[in-house]
Amino acid sequence: MSSSDSKNSRKDFVWKYVIEVSGEQYLRCKFCNQRCAGGVNRLKHHLAGTHHGMKPCPKVSEDVRLECKDALANFKDQKTKRNELLQEIGMGPTSMHESALSKTIGALGSGSGSGSGEPIPRGPMDKFTTSQPHQSTLNSRWKQEERKEVCRKIGRFMYSKGLPFNTVNDPYWIPMMDAVANFGLGFKPLSMHELRTWILREDVNDLSIIMEDHKRAWKQYGCSIMSDGWTDGKSRCLINFLVNSPAGTWFTKSIDASDTIKNGELMFKYLDDVVEEIGEENVVQAITDNASNYVNAGMRLMEKRRRLWWTPCAAHCIDLMLEDIGKVIVHDTTLARARQVVKFIYGHTWVLSLMRTFTKNHELLRPAITRFATSFLTLQSLYKQKQALIAMFSSEKWCSRKWAKKVEGVKARSIVLFDPNFWPHVAFCIKTTVPLVSVLREVDSEERLAMGYIYELMDSAKEKIAFNCGGMERKYGSIWRKIDARWTPQLHRPLHAAGYYLNPQLRYGDKFSNVDEVRKGLFECMDRMLDYQERLKADIQLDSFDQAMGEFGSRIAIDSRTLRSPTSWWMRFGGSTPELQKFAIRVLSLTCSASGCERNWSTFESEIDLDDKWIAEKEDPLLPLDLCWLQDDELFTVDAIRVVSSASQQTQASSDHMISSHSYKRKHNEAPSTSGGKGKEKEFNLTPIDEDEDLHEMGIHDSGHFPTFDTLDEDDDALGEEDLN
Repeated sequence: MSSSDSKNSRKDFVWKYVIEVSGEQYLRCKFCNQRCAGGVNRLKHHLAGTHHGMKPCPKVSEDVRLECKDALANFKDQKTKRNELLQEIGMGPTSMHESALSKTIGALGSGSGSGSGEPIPRGPMDKFTTSQPHQSTLNSRWKQEERKEVCRKIGRFMYSKGLPFNTVNDPYWIPMMDAVANFGLGFKPLSMHELRTWILREDVNDLSIIMEDHKRAWKQYGCSIMSDGWTDGKSRCLINFLVNSPAGTWFTKSIDASDTIKNGELMFKYLDDVVEEIGEENVVQAITDNASNYVNAGMRLMEKRRRLWWTPCAAHCIDLMLEDIGKVIVHDTTLARARQVVKFIYGHTWVLSLMRTFTKNHELLRPAITRFATSFLTLQSLYKQKQALIAMFSSEKWCSRKWAKKVEGVKARSIVLFDPNFWPHVAFCIKTTVPLVSVLREVDSEERLAMGYIYELMDSAKEKIAFNCGGMERKYGSIWRKIDARWTPQLHRPLHAAGYYLNPQLRYGDKFSNVDEVRKGLFECMDRMLDYQERLKADIQLDSFDQAMGEFGSRIAIDSRTLRSPTSWWMRFGGSTPELQKFAIRVLSLTCSASGCERNWSTFESEIDLDDKWIAEKEDPLLPLDLCWLQDDELFTVDAIRVVSSASQQTQASSDHMISSHSYKRKHNEAPSTSGGKGKEKEFNLTPIDEDEDLHEMGIHDSGHFPTFDTLDEDDDALGEEDLN
């Protein structure tokens, strides 16, 4: 924000809704602490909920929202009137380019201009005359037409090669266009031979320079080796090896293992070779999927390399959790019925067209990262369109067509309209799986490092599932058992506990649990990753961190716990404890997922499946720089789950069976709870998954950005024990 903008806008009423943090160059919303990279006008859009430049504030009061909305409307009216006046006297937006060009011509001409920079007074007749050469206007219009022609030729090339539209968002697009434009007339296009020879060689040399930056990051922060296999368009079995650090993910090599048996011994050899190439002193962990050969290779690697860890891919393990939950009878039956409805609709063109008419072109299918996440997100989309589907199957258009009398159509209609258990069971499936899908999205994101958060994320997801089930153990108990069956023996590792302990935002939080499991994980990591002298010093320095002594307890350190990333916080305030600082940075700089290996790295493969690019579409950053996202009132909000008031939920929970599982909170050594989760209900306000849905035309849109649905009102009490097995 410029100083002039600051001075000119200080009188604006919106400044009283701003939090200014010392040292920051941007504003923060007083209500939700959201960062605003623009000026006060953008903050007004944030508070008014206009979806212009920023997402709406979820916590702003109604009077402030209306005040900002009126201010924006008045500003727009004044701007419109001003432009009309300027256009009337010949100084409007349509002539701005001509004015700028005229000033340039005047400066280069005979020097007849005043040179004072003051605008020349003009009257109503000046729009019919001009004191500047006519060439400026003709040149401007000719340039506009010429640009259109150039853009059409570029577009024709992209359409011809089937390039996606977001190609123009590539960071190298603008520099390429600028270079061609700067060369000027007579540029000779590059040939295929040049692309595959000297241009490629020079780009490889440039990458070598970039690689040196990555190597420095590996040495400073430590790194993770990621490995996974995939099959390309020629049916070759390739194994990718990548290195991840805060500097980014670096592709190391790909091995063609088509003619080998990929057992534990072979995978160990491959991983060990990569560790040797990167440098054992730089590698903190190796991440693979949870297949038996990789588990065997990981154990062998840890036996040989005493300083590093093997950890399973968190995204893969959570996907297996969703697969296991999908085998519960109520989930399996509901998914089968929903699949039958969706398959019928998408398998017949006329029915699909009719469906899109009723749903306002909203789709039922929601492709996601994994197959099982896709299934449950499709259930979510199905529930969003519940009223639209009921209206479609009840309409005269449906009844008058032949598909209404076909066996498949009769079955689909019967499920949607007359099955008393279908919609309540859909709601139950959403409530018990979407929190896990949210965690999957978080750990699969390549935008932020999640090692410091996965422990808390998994625990919060379980609590949210219990809360969604009204605290009734008979409903959520089987789901928890499925999660624990994967988390405890497979996914959970000491690095996760150490990341939880060393994360300043969580460590100094009121809900931090300093229990044996967490401390044991921390100490195991310290024993393995540090030599004895470093271990001894770090153990002594840990007291300063625990008690927030010295620089850890300074005001700026306390205030920036939620503003800086954990790694940045330790780099800034851990200087007085160098051994502990180095250890914490190496732990908190780790990723939890090997999803980067699953991307299609065969750039020059002609048989690339374009559908993959659509499924793995770019998401908004899931772990923003502003770390307030982890607060319970900002996490796991799902638009398919209505957040009820605390009073109503307490009433409901008190009449139901209360949470009594011994594993109510994994990281707490607590007695069985009898609170029904009411300690959490005020804090959970979950984050939506589908951010591109807008159902206000259906009349069920709340004051925020995302639609809200009353799945908690669905009567799923009829679920029997056999359904939950």
